[in-house]
Amino acid sequence: MVQQVRLVPTDLPGVVVIEPEVLVDGRGFFLETYHAERYRRHGIEGPFVQDNHSRSAAGTLRGLHLQTRRPQGKLIRVIEGEVYDVAVDVRRGSPTFGRWVAVTLTAENFKQCYVPPGFAHGFCVVSPSAQMEYKCTDIYDPAGEIGVAWNDPALAISWPVREPLLSPRDRSHPTLAELTDQLPEWRG
Repeated sequence: MVQQVRLVPTDLPGVVVIEPEVLVDGRGFFLETYHAERYRRHGIEGPFVQDNHSRSAAGTLRGLHLQTRRPQGKLIRVIEGEVYDVAVDVRRGSPTFGRWVAVTLTAENFKQCYVPPGFAHGFCVVSPSAQMEYKCTDIYDPAGEIGVAWNDPALAISWPVREPLLSPRDRSHPTLAELTDQLPEWRG
């Protein structure tokens, strides 16, 4: 049986929500979480070269992160719990620069979100805990990673938590305006 996927565009070109076909019966469920040829036909090129898996407690906020030297596209899904997933266009010169979109990803809704290179990414856990898996189009490059303040007033992201659990690094990221010279350029 050939499984189908439905792509739902967001307000940011390139950021899409993927709704895979889920086959459910009395035994449980089955779905394809990635199919290179099918996803490529929908504009998600890859190749994906690294898979990551994280588990976080309720109220944890991770982000907003991106890599400048080895930009990563990310194909994100939740396998336990619920997260509020955010992508921010930080490409200098982009018509949507500084705009963000959010999508609720849960283990139950099976939705995925693709965040292309050049976008900052972050998420907040709204369930007791959450596990995420995501595929990346390039390897992790700690020397090329930068972050944007999760609570940057110019972005005004409406996070579902007022006092998130943050890492020391995520607590100290600069605002988007303070990063201007380090941000990737939009290539139209």
